[in-house]
Amino acid sequence: MLNISDITVRLGGRVILDRASAALPPGSRVGLIGRNGAGKSTLMKVICGLGDADEGLVEMPRGAKLGYIAQEAPAGDSTPFETVLAADTERAALMEESETALDPDRIGEIHERLNAIDAYTAPARAARILVGLGFDEEMQGRPLDSYSGGWKMRVALAALLFSEPDLLLLDEPSNHLDLEATLWLENFLKGYRATMVVISHERDLLNNVVDHILHLDRGKTTLYVGGYDAFERQRAERAAQLAAARANQETQRAKLQDYIARNSARASTAKQAQSRQKALARMQPIAELANDPSLSFDFPNPTELRPPLVTLDMAAVGYNATPILQRLNFRLDPDDRVALLGRNGNGKTTLARLLAAQLPAMAGEMSTSGKMKVGYFTQYQVEELETDDTPLEHMTRIMKGMTPAAVRAQLGRFGFSGDKALTQVGKLSGGEKARLALALITREAPHMLILDEPTNHLDVDSREALVQALNAYTGAVVLVSHDRHMLELTADRLVLVDDGTAQEFSGSIEDYTDFVLGKTPKGGGDAPKKTKADKKAAAEARARAADVRKAVKAAEEGLAKLTQRKSAIDRAMFDPKTADPIDRDQSMTTLMKRRADVEREMAAAEAKWLAASEALEGMLGVS
Repeated sequence: MLNISDITVRLGGRVILDRASAALPPGSRVGLIGRNGAGKSTLMKVICGLGDADEGLVEMPRGAKLGYIAQEAPAGDSTPFETVLAADTERAALMEESETALDPDRIGEIHERLNAIDAYTAPARAARILVGLGFDEEMQGRPLDSYSGGWKMRVALAALLFSEPDLLLLDEPSNHLDLEATLWLENFLKGYRATMVVISHERDLLNNVVDHILHLDRGKTTLYVGGYDAFERQRAERAAQLAAARANQETQRAKLQDYIARNSARASTAKQAQSRQKALARMQPIAELANDPSLSFDFPNPTELRPPLVTLDMAAVGYNATPILQRLNFRLDPDDRVALLGRNGNGKTTLARLLAAQLPAMAGEMSTSGKMKVGYFTQYQVEELETDDTPLEHMTRIMKGMTPAAVRAQLGRFGFSGDKALTQVGKLSGGEKARLALALITREAPHMLILDEPTNHLDVDSREALVQALNAYTGAVVLVSHDRHMLELTADRLVLVDDGTAQEFSGSIEDYTDFVLGKTPKGGGDAPKKTKADKKAAAEARARAADVRKAVKAAEEGLAKLTQRKSAIDRAMFDPKTADPIDRDQSMTTLMKRRADVEREMAAAEAKWLAASEALEGMLGVS
């Protein structure tokens, strides 16, 4: 069992972890989740001994082998295959000793131990892991220094998985992976036999692999049984209970304050009033659920254009006169939602750059609508933001000539309002920088959004908000992503980039998953190609779902305002001194009438919320 007891960590005077505690059962698979900046990586570093806690301790079984990927990627002349094999330090030491040992008894002990740890099957096992993470036989034999940082991190992940630690710690392992490698990793982790703690924002991985969710929020940890969907249901129930508890506490507080105000001056009741004053002082406020601006994504809708937006006819594209993709026959309409599939290196980004007019067609023909505007998002745009400038300075510079109100309005669509718009980019989280980049590329209401791995720095809640925003957007969308959940909910067409070209994949994401895992042949089943009517129906369904989501949100906001109004009336009834000015001088009869009116409005608002929620669940197929 892994015990985390009262871990407190302070950084720069700010409390990151506040007496965080959890007891993780032996052999459990735990998903460590929380909003960006909540302290997940900090807690994991404390667990593996790379970070120090100001208070508390971590306990695990004596002699347990712990595995964690360091931030530094492996480098040097060694090959990926050699690096992975060397990760099993016991095997490497025994193999080396077996070549020099002379004592027959020791030689026997060495070979007995080598057999016990399956040392002779290790090369095949190492190769299988590397293949799963995208390294073919030729790539396994190349020097590490010939690879980019992302591929080196894949080698580090392969080495960690190969070493088979008793406690496996993974910090966003899919960040450097494509969809195909992510699917392989998920399948591998399903069969991992030891205890595992994984920080991930991949909803599918958190549903299919883990059996516990450790939620980190405001420095505290809460352990839930089940995957992510089970956690969400439990969290929603807890939020409802929290709201009810807050309302009840406000009523109790008002009653105590009223009693104290009326009885403190009387000798006969002063002692009781003093007792209630102490009770009031001990009453800890129940935290209100925060309205988080980091969940703000609102893409401006474009003007209408006649189809098609883009047509490719036997086109080719590449670099330095060398084509990467050829025989491209492709059409994009204003209502298309396309996911580009295929392993990294097959040309997905090259095709995206062609569609964004960042690369010319080397051969064949490419025609585009003359008035079309394109918003193209890549991780490079996030990395190239000026760290000393604020979001407001970035947007003002790029929206030159526009009014300050228009600049502020575009920033506000993505959660950058008030002081947040004046924060230096260098102080923003990875998710906030990604939101800023999305705000910048959509400033002109593009007719087509091309998003290349937009979720890399987003937590689960932010990804869900992005899905909803994409489904509400009326333009065309081209997606490159390893987030299967996002692809399932947004893409109507799948295009497989492979073998030097791009072709429609006739099937669903689930079919493609089976194809990648070798369960079905290429092609993915008998799903027919989507017709114009199919795509129109899908677009209309997205629009209806977006409208219902807005209705749910409006009902929630209305209910929250009414709850606050009821609490204000209660304060006025029990303690006029703390009441709002509008209620302070009203008679008790008037206040009671207002309270009854608010309760009727709350009942109606709750009925609207229930109806809208049920309608949305029906659209999404939630049981």
